[in-house]
Amino acid sequence: MNAIKQALLNAFTETKKVVVERWMIFAIVFGFYAVVSILIATGTLNRYYTFLLISVMIMIVLAASLNIATGFLGQLVLGHAGFMAIGAYTAGLIAIQIKDHIGSDYLIFFISSIGAMITAGIAGLLVGTPALRLRGDYLGIMTLGFGEIVRLIIRNVEFTGGTFGLKGIPRLMTFPMALLTTVIVVTIIYMFINSRHGRAIISIREDEIASENVGINITRFKLLGFIVASMFAGVGGSMFAFKEAILYPQSFDFIRSVEIFVVVVLGGMGSLSGTMISAFILIFVPELLRDFDQYRYLTYSSLLIIIMLYRPQGLMGKREIFSFKKRRKLIDSSMNLD
Repeated sequence: MNAIKQALLNAFTETKKVVVERWMIFAIVFGFYAVVSILIATGTLNRYYTFLLISVMIMIVLAASLNIATGFLGQLVLGHAGFMAIGAYTAGLIAIQIKDHIGSDYLIFFISSIGAMITAGIAGLLVGTPALRLRGDYLGIMTLGFGEIVRLIIRNVEFTGGTFGLKGIPRLMTFPMALLTTVIVVTIIYMFINSRHGRAIISIREDEIASENVGINITRFKLLGFIVASMFAGVGGSMFAFKEAILYPQSFDFIRSVEIFVVVVLGGMGSLSGTMISAFILIFVPELLRDFDQYRYLTYSSLLIIIMLYRPQGLMGKREIFSFKKRRKLIDSSMNLD
């Protein structure tokens, strides 16, 4: 009887901790929104820094989506800008067609983003089916080639505007819209990774042969992770389209894919918290160094090298911010048992 009571008490305590952690996350997000909104309303935060904040949100969405394929699934993907481009152009083309018929900016963004998710997801299915038969460097080279093919197609077809760019996209992306989209995307990715399907994906990363031996369909879950990553890259592309209002093919080149990849590696492959922290660092640090223009990229590159030398697993490794306390208690309890 005492054992049952203790088990119920432990379960209640853990549930209470989870609820408290969720309310803490909600309070942090709401507090961040409130502070930034006040700074924008009073003019303390000018349009330039608001623009940077929106860029950070877009980078978080893109890097979090890449983290599914690279961090949690363990596949090297170097052409994420290709899926971002498909999402951006799809959202832009849809918005141009419907902007005169729908009065709500949020509704235009929602409809366009759904279209972006679908087309990017279909592209993920078409590319992922043959590509995921490859491993390591070969998969990275194939996805890199896919990203360049998408960019060249966009550059040479008429309905995307070609090299002159796709114009006429409404500039809808505001800070509240960017923050709301980022919170929704990161929450969905977090729930997906912690679901049964997400745990199957993580098990493939840890040991593919052992996962197959316990009955996990490797091909199915690899493809699922790749498609989900592609779909949310499409959402990131949609946000980018409504921030820039004009889309050019050169905005989605190899350098863009590398930027997203660096954010994932720096934050920690397999950590959404790390992705958010590194996105803030890699967007804002170059701007803080703008006064030292001659040494800007030298300082920026040196910072990355130092972090990779002394923290090769990334800033957060595979951990999340709100798992520190639990892990520390588990370590302490194991030490007591010894």
